[in-house]
Amino acid sequence: MSTQNARGASIPEVTHHLAEVGDASLHYVSAGTHGSPVLLVHGFPESWWAFHELIPLLAGRHRVFAVDLRGFGDSSVAAEDHSSAVAADDLYRLVRRLDVGPVHLVGQDVAGGTLYRLASSHPEVVASLTAVEMGLAGFGLEGFADVTHGGSWHLGAIAAPGIAEMLFAGRERDLLGRWAFPSMTAVVGSVTDADVEEFARGYARAGGWRGAIGLYRSILSEGAELRALAAGRPLTVPALAVGGSGGSFTATTFEQVVEGPVTSVLLEGVGHHVALESPRELAAALLPFLADVDRSAGEGDEAGGVGR
Repeated sequence: MSTQNARGASIPEVTHHLAEVGDASLHYVSAGTHGSPVLLVHGFPESWWAFHELIPLLAGRHRVFAVDLRGFGDSSVAAEDHSSAVAADDLYRLVRRLDVGPVHLVGQDVAGGTLYRLASSHPEVVASLTAVEMGLAGFGLEGFADVTHGGSWHLGAIAAPGIAEMLFAGRERDLLGRWAFPSMTAVVGSVTDADVEEFARGYARAGGWRGAIGLYRSILSEGAELRALAAGRPLTVPALAVGGSGGSFTATTFEQVVEGPVTSVLLEGVGHHVALESPRELAAALLPFLADVDRSAGEGDEAGGVGR
C-alpha cells in the first residue's frame, strides 16, 4: 500500500492511499488513529467523497477507511465483465491488506450485492454490517427496474451493453447534476456543484462507466444466486438498516438474509443519498450501534468466547 496526494477533492482529516488488490489498484482514504475499524463503501453515482462529511464524525472513535470501488473515483477502471463478485473480492483483499482486524462494513445503494457477498463468504473479516438505503437482488431490488410500476429507467439503461457509454460519456456533469442527485435527494443544498464535479470526474475517465455497468448488470442477474446464499448461509453478524426515502425497504430486505434481529433506523425528510444529505443523523445512528457491537465482542473475549 502506498500513500498518495489527492487527485481530486479532499478534506484535511484524511490521508489518501492506493492498495494493489490482484489486478486492480483501489484508492481509499483513512482517518482516525484508534478504535475499531470502519470501512465505508459508496453506491451510485458516488465515490468515497459521498462520506466526506461523515468521516470526521466517526474518526474520533474509530479508524475509518472509505474506498473507491473498482471502476469508480480514482480506483482502476473496471473490465467489461465487472460484477459484484469481483468487487467483493477486491474488498476482501483490501481488508486483508489493511490488517486491522474485522471491520464494521457500512455501505449504500448498489454496494448491496458486493457487501452481502463479502459478509457471506468471509464473515471472519466482518464485525458488523450497516446497510444504508440498500436492497439486494432476489429480494425485491429488481422491482426498481420496472418502470411500469414506478421503477427507474436508469437501472436497465446502465446495465444494457454499450448504452451508458454511448449516451452518458461526455455528459456526466449534466446527468449527475440535473437528474441523478436532484431526483433522489430531499435535503435542499446538501449536494453542491463542487460535489457533482467531483463525482462526475471519475465517470468521465475512459471506461469510467464500467464499474457502474457491472454492478447494475449484477442486480439484474444475480437474484437466484443471492437467494441461494441466504438460504444456505444466512448472515450472523450484527446488522443495522438505515432508511431515507426508501423507508423500511432496507430493513425488510436484510431481515430476510440476517439470522437474528436487524436494528432499524428511519431518517425522516432525508432522500436516497443519506451520507451526503444527513451525515450527522447517520453518525448518530451508527456510533451507538458500533459501540454496542464492540462492547458485546469485548464481553465475549472476556468470557473466553470467540471474539472479533
